Amino acid sequence: MNQMLQEPEAQTQLPQPPDTPEPPLRPAHPRFVKPQRVAFVQASWHRDVVEECRIAFLEEIEARHISRAQVDLFEVPGSFEIPLHAQLLAKTRRYTAIVAAGLVVDGGIYRHEFVADTVIKALMDVQLKTEVPIFSAVLTPQQFHESAVHHDFFRKHFVIKGIEVAEACANTLHSLERLRGQVAAGITG
Repeated sequence: MNQMLQEPEAQTQLPQPPDTPEPPLRPAHPRFVKPQRVAFVQASWHRDVVEECRIAFLEEIEARHISRAQVDLFEVPGSFEIPLHAQLLAKTRRYTAIVAAGLVVDGGIYRHEFVADTVIKALMDVQLKTEVPIFSAVLTPQQFHESAVHHDFFRKHFVIKGIEVAEACANTLHSLERLRGQVAAGITG
């Protein structure tokens, strides 16, 4: 008789809903003590490729508590023009960081290695003179061909670089915020 009583109970149980997967947890990023403002300087040469960096940067930097409204976008003709713009922006003292993005390829009157090297050295000089951190996503591929395959490859690569430069920017700004606080408090020595 106990068996008979148990069987109807089993039949009256409602079916269990299938397990729904939990959305992946985004890492908890620290918040800033003071508001941050970032200038993003983008070369327009190969805009369709370079803009992937900007889009990925904006998404990642927002996840790290710097809203899109706190990022000012500037476009320059090519990577060679980025350092001067970065220097003028740094001198305004409006920005806590500057990000540069560009794609330097063979062609034109300058060799791409010369341009890339010049841009990186100039950005480092600006950073050291102004004490405004500058981040570079100015890339120089060994080979770039005007083909759909290369464009697709570098678009994807610039997405990765956009995420990486946002991470470096946010982490450096946090580090500088702590360091400047320690210096102001007389803790470092």
